[in-house]
Amino acid sequence: MPQAESPGIGVSPLTRLRWWTELPLILVVYASYSAGRLLARGDVTSAVGHGVAILRLEKLLHVNAEHPLNRLFTREAWLGVPADFWYASLHYLVTPAILVWIFRRRAEHYRAARTWLMTSTFIGLIGFSLLPTCPPRLLSAGHGFVDTMAQYSSYGWWGGQASAPRGLGGMTNQYAAMPSLHVGWALWCGVMLWRHGRSRWAKAAAVVYPLGTTFVVMGTANHYLLDAVAGIAVMGVGLLLSRPVMRAADAGRTWLRARFAPVAEPSSASGSSIVSAGCQTSAGERIPRQPLSLPRPGADPDAAPADAGDGAAAWGLPCSSEAESLGKAR
Repeated sequence: MPQAESPGIGVSPLTRLRWWTELPLILVVYASYSAGRLLARGDVTSAVGHGVAILRLEKLLHVNAEHPLNRLFTREAWLGVPADFWYASLHYLVTPAILVWIFRRRAEHYRAARTWLMTSTFIGLIGFSLLPTCPPRLLSAGHGFVDTMAQYSSYGWWGGQASAPRGLGGMTNQYAAMPSLHVGWALWCGVMLWRHGRSRWAKAAAVVYPLGTTFVVMGTANHYLLDAVAGIAVMGVGLLLSRPVMRAADAGRTWLRARFAPVAEPSSASGSSIVSAGCQTSAGERIPRQPLSLPRPGADPDAAPADAGDGAAAWGLPCSSEAESLGKAR
């Protein structure tokens, strides 16, 4: 059964991870991701301005790889159509599949992997809120980009508005381009496959999937190259913060347990210790070779065992601590 992984320790006994507690947590994070994209739509004018500024910076640095890739995907349908399917689906299928695989097969690494992914996702939401960015496909035609998902929409379930199903384009934030979590999540998947996969196919997929996703997001004109770089940077920051986040979660869980855990009532069956002539025993414990009901010499023969006197001291027998010492000496 999966257990929690504490930073620098490995498996921690603090928490036993269960699928029925993990699934709601994953759903909450995904709902926050989707809601954050919707709430952080930003001003369209600002989003377009940010997109144009990124494109100008790339041209200045001579790294604007989006144009040649987009022209290739637009001209060659055998590349453009699979790329659109890749962009519209794998992001939502491969990531949870690898998360489930780690939970079931690499349980000792699950908590760290999940925390890294979630922390990075929340950082990405901050980026969407602070820097709404128009993707290349939504820039004016004068910038030279073609929306391949609109061009090939008849091949798939999506319409002309990004990867949303037909008629649901208004429910997405099309200006959440910076950073690219498509690239960020693909990088996370690649790292998980490389570290925990044991076959050559897993190692190959660990390299091909993040690289392929990077080419796809640029060739379909959904992201700039700098969006992909920002997605990688977000995953790096999330990785650095994942251990402090786990420590904070452990501390919070410990505090909640200490505050709200029921106080155990002392058991009446435990009784009190028996003290006699300097010897202390626990309830129900008998000194070795001690008579249970023999009276002390000179005592009234009719006396009850409780009135028999000092027990071990009266008969010259050692108390429990002395008996233990004698046993060790033997």
